[in-house]
Amino acid sequence: MKIFVDENIPLITVKELRKQRFDVIDIRGTLNQGITDKELWERVIYEKRLLITTDKGFSSHRDEKHCGILIIRLKQPTRLKIHQRVMQSIKKYSEKEWPGLMVVMRDSVQSSWRSRHK
Repeated sequence: MKIFVDENIPLITVKELRKQRFDVIDIRGTLNQGITDKELWERVIYEKRLLITTDKGFSSHRDEKHCGILIIRLKQPTRLKIHQRVMQSIKKYSEKEWPGLMVVMRDSVQSSWRSRHK
C-alpha cells in the first residue's frame, strides 16, 4: 500500500510501516518539508496514497475522491500514543478498504466516513 505521512507522524511509525513493506513517503528533511496543506493534499491525490496525519483540517476532503485519510486526534498526544493508534488502524482496514475511507482515531473511540466518490 502507498502511504504519505504528514510531518507530525512519529519516525517510529514510518520505520514500522516500511518494515511491514508499505511504500511510505515522509517529507521530513527534504525540500518539500513545510509545504502547505493544499500542496500536500495535491501530492497525496496525484500519487494515489493514503494520508496519515494529526491535522483535522484534512477532514474537509472526506467527500472527495481519495485513497484514504487517517487522522489521529488525541487529547494528550505522545509519539507512542500516535504510533499505537496508527498501527491499530492499519491492521484494522485492508488495502482494498482504504480508498474513499476517512478514519479519525481518538483516545478511546474511532469514527469513519465513506466518500461518495470511491
